[in-house]
Amino acid sequence: MPELPEVETIRGGLERGLRGARVTSVLIREPRLRRRVDEAALKSLVGRRIEAIERRAKYLLADVGDDRVWLMHLGMSGRLLLLPPQAAVGEHEHVRVSFDVGRVLCYRDPRRFGWMRVASRAELDELADLGPEPLDGALDGAALRARLGATRRDIKAALLDQRVIAGVGNIYANEILFRAGVRPTRRCHRLRPAEVAAIAQAVRSVLAEAVRRRGTSFSDYFDSDGIPGTFQRALTVFDRAGAACRRCAAPIKRRAQGGRSSFYCPRCQR
Repeated sequence: MPELPEVETIRGGLERGLRGARVTSVLIREPRLRRRVDEAALKSLVGRRIEAIERRAKYLLADVGDDRVWLMHLGMSGRLLLLPPQAAVGEHEHVRVSFDVGRVLCYRDPRRFGWMRVASRAELDELADLGPEPLDGALDGAALRARLGATRRDIKAALLDQRVIAGVGNIYANEILFRAGVRPTRRCHRLRPAEVAAIAQAVRSVLAEAVRRRGTSFSDYFDSDGIPGTFQRALTVFDRAGAACRRCAAPIKRRAQGGRSSFYCPRCQR
């Protein structure tokens, strides 16, 4: 699933390519996404101009004026491709939006777990309970400790909770905890203030580096220009079970945790 760095990279590409462009047509080939597409609402974009492309957590928001927003979520395998008008995407292209700048935005999603809708900002209840943006400068140790509270759940689950921090997913939670030197199974209420501060710092540094590297590409993720990210070359623990730790050479461990895989170094993380 695209996480904050991937969505931010896509946002930047769409902002550069579509800001100021006017929608000329909307083609819906398959409305049965994770949430069924409201075809009339999506086609109401025709004639509207893209004022800005924003991101909140893992959501993309295209401001189309008059307090209306085109909200998009990529789910597990969704891709947004900005292409010439006659470009063919092939199967699994569900939505194609054309613009007056000689470009089309194609939504491709083999698993159909993504979705999109058009609404006023006041109607965007998906954004109501999201936590703070981790790259806006406000997330420090004290702020993170206040958001964790006295919960007894493990820190990995807390980092994945979008109400605690917006935009962090499994890949980056593993990398954040390695950089902070904290095991994913540690209980939040037992973390020392210095450890929480280290986690907050790692959240900022890992995500900022991943944005600079344009995200992590394994099989599904490419940006809006079809370019893969490169952060996978810098991964220290994620998907490296059995490999030597890049810091101490101990074998990286894997364990199932909350229905997902956690990767950690038993020597560097405590």
